[in-house]
Amino acid sequence: MSAMLAETRPDEATTAVEARRPVRKRVVIIGGGFAGIASAHALRHADADVLLIDRRNHHIFQPLLYQVATAVLSPAEIAAPIRQLEAKQRNVTVLLAEVTGVDVAARTIEATTAGAGVRKIAFDYLVVATGMGPNYFGHDEFARYAPGLKSLADAETIRAKILGAFELAAITEDEAERARQMTFVLVGAGPSGVELAASLAHLVKVTLRGNFHRIDPSKSSIVLLDAGNRVLPTFAESLSRRVTRHLTKLGVKVLTGIKVETVDAQGVVAGGKRIPSATVLWTAGVTASPIAKMLGGKTDRAGRAFVDPFLKVVDVPGVFVVGDAATVMQKNEHPVPGVAQGAIQGGRYVGRSIAKELKGHRVKRPFSYFDKGNMAVVGKNYAILERGWLRTGGFLTWLVWAFVHILWLPQLQNRLRVQRQWLWSYFTGQRSSRLIPETRGAGH
Repeated sequence: MSAMLAETRPDEATTAVEARRPVRKRVVIIGGGFAGIASAHALRHADADVLLIDRRNHHIFQPLLYQVATAVLSPAEIAAPIRQLEAKQRNVTVLLAEVTGVDVAARTIEATTAGAGVRKIAFDYLVVATGMGPNYFGHDEFARYAPGLKSLADAETIRAKILGAFELAAITEDEAERARQMTFVLVGAGPSGVELAASLAHLVKVTLRGNFHRIDPSKSSIVLLDAGNRVLPTFAESLSRRVTRHLTKLGVKVLTGIKVETVDAQGVVAGGKRIPSATVLWTAGVTASPIAKMLGGKTDRAGRAFVDPFLKVVDVPGVFVVGDAATVMQKNEHPVPGVAQGAIQGGRYVGRSIAKELKGHRVKRPFSYFDKGNMAVVGKNYAILERGWLRTGGFLTWLVWAFVHILWLPQLQNRLRVQRQWLWSYFTGQRSSRLIPETRGAGH
């Protein structure tokens, strides 16, 4: 680490840029998600020092985050420590810090580390792979009552809210309050909302069956709201209709064409009507991290940076934006979708491009996204797949979904744990991670 970062005394608030720069070029990657990890891996043979910065010490397999929120999996089963990269790749250094500033003119970033103040770190190449956060469309006050689902902390918060609601429903004598506790409202009917709603439906009808004497969890109300005219708007309309029918069969009430006006402690107001609910979950939209705007280029309405066909920020040499933080147009004039495969392909492309430039070669071929197909799972035994003209759904598609997701997990131990837990849940209906964290200072 000392070769790459300036020495910093713990009591210093800010340090100057390193007095002595390393002989080799430095590539700084901000973000340890799919795109950032792919970029670092693609640079494994490059003659450069690679610094990967993330405010978390772990990489999350986000496609299965909803299963942590609904108690199917534990956090450790879908996460892996980023620091293991140092053991596998000699030219990588990992820094646990939060990037708070970027100066593209001075070719430096500012990173805040716990107990060490702010460091200024110089770069020759910069890769911004910071991903996305929940978008409340100008109503950030909703976040207090309707958590999003973008991190392990979010997933654990949601799991505690869901399980805690049943505990409160079991002890109240007020029928109206009991109904409110057993009403779950999900705002946003994209893949995250659909998958979360279907998994929640299985939880209340199967997993929690017989666990309470005073209430019947299967009588819970699960409401999926969206301002658009159908669920899964990025999929074909025929698949959207099939998913809506399947959700209805699972007991989910799908309400489309309805805009949420208010979210508060008592529930939501949508389409002029109040829906009392103790658990409101936000899966309606995403917004880019503020770092994308610090680069000085143009951004879209969600804060994603517009980049050229080589994933570079226009007129800013050596600065790339990849994954969900970037808006990349394809040949068909549609943007690359914000899915894992897009982030991985973009990250890999940028890493290889930088490696070529370090060797003095000019990168001639622009980024080209290869669509392997989009999938969404809708509870047990049912998933949909769309790839070009192929549009299918059902049990066989669900098996393909399960196989692909196990294959994509970051480590062998993750694959083994998830496979074992899925088999157990499939045949017993039980979920092993039904834990509500203790409130600090609570008595026994």
